[in-house]
Amino acid sequence: MMKILENPKKEDWERILKRPTQTYSDIEPLVTEIFEHVRKEGDIAVKKYTKKFDGAGLEGLIVANSEIEAAKNALDDSLKEAIKLAKKNIEAFHAAQQTPVKKIESTPGVVCWQEKRAIEKVGLYIPGGTAPLFSTILMLAVPAGIAGCEEVVMCTPCDAEGKVHPAVLYTADLCGVTRIFKVGGIQAIAGMTLGTESIPKVYKIFGPGNQYVTVAKQMAMKFGVGIDLPAGPSELLVYADSSSTASFMAADLLSQAEHGTDSQVILVSNSLEKLNEIKIEIEKQLEELPRRDIAVQAIENSKLIYCSDHKKAIDLINFYAPEHLILSVEDTSGILPLLKNAGSVFVGDYSPESAGDYASGTNHTLPTNGFAKNYSGVNLDAFQKAVSFQEISKEGIRNIGEAVEKMAEAEGLFAHQNAVSLRLAALKEKN
Repeated sequence: MMKILENPKKEDWERILKRPTQTYSDIEPLVTEIFEHVRKEGDIAVKKYTKKFDGAGLEGLIVANSEIEAAKNALDDSLKEAIKLAKKNIEAFHAAQQTPVKKIESTPGVVCWQEKRAIEKVGLYIPGGTAPLFSTILMLAVPAGIAGCEEVVMCTPCDAEGKVHPAVLYTADLCGVTRIFKVGGIQAIAGMTLGTESIPKVYKIFGPGNQYVTVAKQMAMKFGVGIDLPAGPSELLVYADSSSTASFMAADLLSQAEHGTDSQVILVSNSLEKLNEIKIEIEKQLEELPRRDIAVQAIENSKLIYCSDHKKAIDLINFYAPEHLILSVEDTSGILPLLKNAGSVFVGDYSPESAGDYASGTNHTLPTNGFAKNYSGVNLDAFQKAVSFQEISKEGIRNIGEAVEKMAEAEGLFAHQNAVSLRLAALKEKN
């Protein structure tokens, strides 16, 4: 069960907050092997590893239209309505991130601007190991559609019978996914990176996954394919004071613990009494949890931390850089400006992390393993590139030409200098 650590020293933070994941070097040999086989053998290799890891002997990798239609009919109408509500909120949040083109005249005659261009071909990875995460399709396919991506393909694991959960198929179809493949794990990332007879090569791969998928995505970058962010096993940090509702916070902690055995949850509080109260509530709720066995193992990776000093508690949170952060404190006004590193923040007792996972509108594909220090969660910009433009008039080249010449000469780049000098000379001749 979770241990209570009292006022840990700063020099011990790295050790006590260590994530329960293997290192890149531990996993890289397997990823390299699978990538090499997929590069050489294409679909044959993908099918071989799907049989090995998922137990499915597949004839074809793509999901047929008949399977999608069957999924639509099999799904409960109330779940369909829930998915549509979530889609509406996610669309609203991400559509608001669109920015108008703004031209500026940096110097008279020199006009500069940026325009967003959609990434043409994107691949979505939807985990399906211990739970069918159809909500992730909403988080990725909706902004891809708003951005204007031309080709949106998806890979997701199937069961041993070669079937994909109907909610996954329904949601993918609802969100306009171009093609769906019954492939998961490293072989799915390799397929979208390298391309096979069935799976198209994409320009950028999106989606969370276990530590094997995370390393595979990092490997994809070596082949010139972009990734959204290093999104590995799920994690949550709760910061609670004496005003916190213990049952709410215990439920939130367990909601992340049930994701997988390599998930991690952290509880930080300035009240020992509240820590113990939440600890008891966790033990109580854990007994009734259907995914208890998974949550128990995740809890072993987790910590209860008492910080009597509020400033040190905030410093610890920023050091850990959690994927999800819940603030269950009486007054958050002084805390929010101090938060530097977090994927997504949930403010107040009635903002459960699961709301962000499904239907509040924010994106749940977030940086884990401390990457919130240097990565944002997935947003509309992740599916676009900003292309810079400049248009320089005769007046403009006169105004900046001499500066460009001087700088190019100082760098020893005389062809750069000449490109401007020729233009300036031509303008003098015309005068």
